[in-house]
Amino acid sequence: MATLHVRNIPDKLYEELKSRAKAEGRSLSTEVLYILKRALRRPYRSQKDLLKSIQRRQRFTPAKAGTPSSLELLREDRSR
Repeated sequence: MATLHVRNIPDKLYEELKSRAKAEGRSLSTEVLYILKRALRRPYRSQKDLLKSIQRRQRFTPAKAGTPSSLELLREDRSR
């Protein structure tokens, strides 16, 4: 098995890791491995892909699609 050494960990982050490991009843190494495994289970999406996805969604907002916003609908309903 490979060994990974991480340097220059901010003190606050190190303390948070130690605290979480203790709360979960794990060693610090086991907790770090657990966190890494969970993070890597999610599909990787680059920042570029995420930005493209956000921009695509913004094109279909109700205001741009000609649909009144929920705020406009509420105001109209209350004024009746």
